[in-house]
Amino acid sequence: MNKTKLPIVLISILITAVLGFMGCEKDDICVDGTTPLLIVRFYDVDNRTELKKVPKFRVVGIGQSTTVIGVADRTDLDSIAIPLKVGEDVTGFYFINNSVDVDAEDPNGQAIKVEGGDLDSLYFNYNRENKFVSRACGFIANFDNLSGDIKLESENWIKDVEILVPLVDNSSEAHVKIYH
Repeated sequence: MNKTKLPIVLISILITAVLGFMGCEKDDICVDGTTPLLIVRFYDVDNRTELKKVPKFRVVGIGQSTTVIGVADRTDLDSIAIPLKVGEDVTGFYFINNSVDVDAEDPNGQAIKVEGGDLDSLYFNYNRENKFVSRACGFIANFDNLSGDIKLESENWIKDVEILVPLVDNSSEAHVKIYH
């Protein structure tokens, strides 16, 4: 390449780079655009200020066949962060205390594993509020007027559900206390 073309090539590269960076906006990267998770903490029913782990805890969404992503399966937990459905006004979960696999047979005589442990059904009701975050993030859902409804059975391991914060608009504070 001769010396007269070198400055033209460098100027062309510089102009292209400047124009490329000018085309980018702050909005092109989504940083704050996630729908918040519901934060649940577990407490001792006899000492309502003391956290109490749930042994071999498992969470499965009602109507789902797998555990909730992001919640460690069959571990001893005193807190969880779970997603609420953004397209519905209710989300149901099976909260399973002392979860184990139990050997069983299906109607055709085939060996299968079924859920063992103490299973309670818990439903969270709410109003969805869509919030525009930015062009890059789009919309997120916040959840207002949160309430919890436990399906009563003969032996519930969950004794009480208390809503601390009825507006779920962040994942940094506890929204629900569950006593067991």
